[in-house]
Amino acid sequence: MAVSNAFVVVSPKLKTSSSSSSNHHNPSSSSPDLIRIHTLPMNNRTRRGLIHRARCELSPFRDSSALNQLKNSPTNDRYTRERSSIVVIGLSYHKATLEMREKLAIPEAEWPRAITQLCALNHIEEAAVLSTCNRIEIYVSALSRHRGVKEVTDWMSKRSGIPVSDICQNRFLLYNKDATQHLFHVSAGLDSLVIGENQIQAQVKQAEKVVKEEGFGRIISRLFEKANSAGKRVREETNISSGALSVSSAAVELALTKLPGSVSSAMMLVIGAGTMGKLLIKHLVAKGCTKIVVMNRSQEKVAAIREEMRPGIEIIYKPLDEMLACAAEANVIFTSTASEKPLFLKEHVEILPPCPADADARLFVDISVPRNVGSCVAELDSARVYNVDDLKEVVAANMEDRARKAMEARDIITEESIKFEGWRDSMTFPTIKKLRSKTEKIRAAAVERFMSKHGKDMDKKTREAVENVTLEIVNRILHDPMKHLRCDGTDSRILHETVENMQAVNRMYELEGELLEEKIRAKKREQK
Repeated sequence: MAVSNAFVVVSPKLKTSSSSSSNHHNPSSSSPDLIRIHTLPMNNRTRRGLIHRARCELSPFRDSSALNQLKNSPTNDRYTRERSSIVVIGLSYHKATLEMREKLAIPEAEWPRAITQLCALNHIEEAAVLSTCNRIEIYVSALSRHRGVKEVTDWMSKRSGIPVSDICQNRFLLYNKDATQHLFHVSAGLDSLVIGENQIQAQVKQAEKVVKEEGFGRIISRLFEKANSAGKRVREETNISSGALSVSSAAVELALTKLPGSVSSAMMLVIGAGTMGKLLIKHLVAKGCTKIVVMNRSQEKVAAIREEMRPGIEIIYKPLDEMLACAAEANVIFTSTASEKPLFLKEHVEILPPCPADADARLFVDISVPRNVGSCVAELDSARVYNVDDLKEVVAANMEDRARKAMEARDIITEESIKFEGWRDSMTFPTIKKLRSKTEKIRAAAVERFMSKHGKDMDKKTREAVENVTLEIVNRILHDPMKHLRCDGTDSRILHETVENMQAVNRMYELEGELLEEKIRAKKREQK
């Protein structure tokens, strides 16, 4: 729309009465209903300022929905130049305390509900949750990275009860390529407390499964899929997991370093027979333990673990209602359950008899998040309590070899990240479709102008001939460029060249201006 070199400013106090109209030409009138008209010299700064002022003054009369506010925002131009951002909002053992991670933790059973809630936020298009004992990370595809981060942070605060300011102080934020590489590092075990551990990849795989089942978009789903592939490739090509400790094996190592007697004479109690509990049992057996009491809700899981053990290994099942009685006979108690409340509190432990085998204190090794052993238990002289944050000392000795393998892994992750970004560019910049749309608009407008001047005397056949010849001209012009905008993603070299071509065409033909309208329409359809 053309803008003249003068801009008329109308006072916000508008009146439609005839008296106002009669005063319109009298600038000296002191009537409060006067419409004041000012003619200002026009330049870019004046135009932007006045448009912004007009929008602010008219805002009470606009649709108050967040999407329409975004659409009508003075920052509209900025949004149309941006594609959706991949963002990770995370808190991990690197900075956030165990207490904070406990409150923010999202049980796996609640991941689908959390994804649904996140995708209902105004600026979030897709989402995934990765919540483990060492991290809580929310991955989203955000229409606006800044507003998306704010909405997710507010959601995390509301859900956990932790003030937004505390979350902001301890969180990390990564965008696009940095977010992609971070998840690839996580899946490969490079960001784990125990570098190269295998359990995290299974957790990333589960997150991918939940995202696909919920069906919220394809960008985040593909991100997790490629992260799993990258993690698998790192383990196969670098042997980073060869001899690597898991959280469970690190817990066993820690317990054995603190145990005054021999492992064969110590009474071991494992509470929880899930994945972590099963690994605890296997590592205890590998260290020479031949008798382990296992507590679980159901006996079936314990029976299945018993069948996997070699002859001579005694796995004894006990129900959870005998927990205190079994704890009274144990030297070391490992806890690994999904309970959201502590199994052991100070009042439970202080009534237990002295630890067997003349040990000074009973060891509690808690690898659950939220914790199964309350922090108050550590106040007792008769107990020593260790949790997942205490495992760092166990893994320090192996850092040099793992660091070398991690350097090899980073090259693989960089390569896999480039492939994913290339695929994402091909998805988020539908260049072919937009280029055809723009050229068709130009062609159709030109034909319409021609017909308005010369088409009155044309018959139907001639009109169709004009349409066909203009379509043929456009198609011939686009044929060669289109060949360089197509790629199936299997050849990384061709993919890289295709992405460069798409970015150049988007820039030259200014095709990205259509993105905002498409996103707003899609978001409105989701909210109906």
